[in-house]
Amino acid sequence: MKPGPRRSVSQSDIVDAAFEILEEKGFAAVSVRGVAGALGLTPTAMYTYFASKNALLQSMVEHLLAGVGDVSAPDWRDRVLALALALRAKLAEHSGSIVLVTSGPLDGPNALSLAERLIESFVEAGLRVDDAARAGHAVRAFVVGQSALEAARRTAPVEASVQQPLWSETRHPLVEQTVGLALDADGDHEFATMLGRVIDGFAQA
Repeated sequence: MKPGPRRSVSQSDIVDAAFEILEEKGFAAVSVRGVAGALGLTPTAMYTYFASKNALLQSMVEHLLAGVGDVSAPDWRDRVLALALALRAKLAEHSGSIVLVTSGPLDGPNALSLAERLIESFVEAGLRVDDAARAGHAVRAFVVGQSALEAARRTAPVEASVQQPLWSETRHPLVEQTVGLALDADGDHEFATMLGRVIDGFAQA
């Protein structure tokens, strides 16, 4: 990205530039001053678009979550899975997205739309609204947590993945039996299988 003067920019331009910085330099580098420099603006000019760094981050989160809540399916369970897979796909699009979505409350319109669809789905399954909200929260927490583990697996040094476990020193027999499952792998099937257990647990409560 080459900084340079621009006669005018939009909020969309600013968010796009912020995502470029996120991808290239990491979450810590996303700042009002950094984005302003990338666009040829002064930090003061940036505040006419976003009142604070938190406002910029929230706009990035909303951009990331755009369309996730629109996913649909006729059956409530399939709908929850589809929403979860859509969220997971969005989180995988950008390096640093996990830190981004955990940088503040998820209370923008797109985030609330996702929460609403999850609650609606669990209410359709027969849960009370309060339990449906808990179930929806658990689904989002599962997706974010699993996505973080998948991202760590993708970015881990190769040598870390081939180190021999220390089973010779401390036995972990159950872990040893299940080591081939690759629970933090990126496969949709394993993800859907684990999430299905979470969903069914709430539905049967």
